[in-house]
Amino acid sequence: MNRRTFLSAPVLAAPLAAQAPAGAPRLETRIRRLRLRHTWTTVMSSSEYRDTFFVEYSRDGITGIGEGAPIIRYKESAESCRAAVDSIRPWLLGQNPEAFVPLMDGVFRRIEGNFAAKAALDIALLDWNAQKLGVPLWRWFGLDRNHAPLTTFSIGIDRAEVIRQKVREAADFPVLKIKVGLDNDEEVIAAVRSVTDKPLRVDANEGFRSKEEAVQKILWLEKQGVEFIEQPLPAANLEDMNWIRKRIHIPVFADEACLHPADVPRLAPYFDGVNVKVDKCGGLLEAKRMIEMARSLGLKVMLGCMVSSSVAITAAAHLSPLVDYADLDGHLLIANDPYEGVLVEKGRLILPDRPGLGLRPRAA
Repeated sequence: MNRRTFLSAPVLAAPLAAQAPAGAPRLETRIRRLRLRHTWTTVMSSSEYRDTFFVEYSRDGITGIGEGAPIIRYKESAESCRAAVDSIRPWLLGQNPEAFVPLMDGVFRRIEGNFAAKAALDIALLDWNAQKLGVPLWRWFGLDRNHAPLTTFSIGIDRAEVIRQKVREAADFPVLKIKVGLDNDEEVIAAVRSVTDKPLRVDANEGFRSKEEAVQKILWLEKQGVEFIEQPLPAANLEDMNWIRKRIHIPVFADEACLHPADVPRLAPYFDGVNVKVDKCGGLLEAKRMIEMARSLGLKVMLGCMVSSSVAITAAAHLSPLVDYADLDGHLLIANDPYEGVLVEKGRLILPDRPGLGLRPRAA
């Protein structure tokens, strides 16, 4: 079966109620299996699908929707996220959703790890509040959606013929993001360059084995039209980063090393920028803190994503006018997106003007 023929994801939980009774708070959770258009391969893993965690918070006839993409590396799963949220359900339903800052502080105190679960709750609560106020979330944040940056389109590691096909499918995107870090980096880049001469950004996902190899590969990548690189060495290896930066000519961004607001000051001496991901840090409130902290330290900021539906990607996109670069294409990599939210036109993020996240169920 061609991957493009997948029509919908199997739901791994009971169907959600369409809407809670007016005035009564209600919290529903589910796990969705998102099927990928192509096998997605990085240094970390290879997969045909991803399971993500969804939350619906309903009160006063309004329903806010959130999603988090759990990361196995951090000992998270969709099931652990659901268990974490279920464990605080009675307390959560007794809180005032309009006081969402102290509410989320309480969530962080009560849930250990499971930052994707926290992200899903954070997004659902902000969606609910912005809907109640009747404004899109980007406006609630005081931003101008016309300042949203271009997003890259990501090309995972694969065979040369598959990479060429992926690049052709991404013809409308002016900038591509290429995954590297395995032994076939030259084959991957050669396949990309056989199809396009567009600017490239690359993500090594900690794949280079030494500082010497990193410098050798980055100097070669510079000649291939690469603008910057993410996380060439393992996250714990900071001391070699300045050695590398003195010998190359493009910026280096922290990715796996950058998880939470407290990481940003620690990384500032070693990187030119940071990649902020809502799923990793635990929501939009934490992501905004990271962006502001990075700005105060003179770092460039990229807003990244995991493989997710339009719920999580649209949520992150509402913050995108704050950053220099966006890599918000996770919803474009799946074949069964249940929602429509942020649109992408020739790489440009078009944020919804509807209240809250501005989501609409996608027609079957």
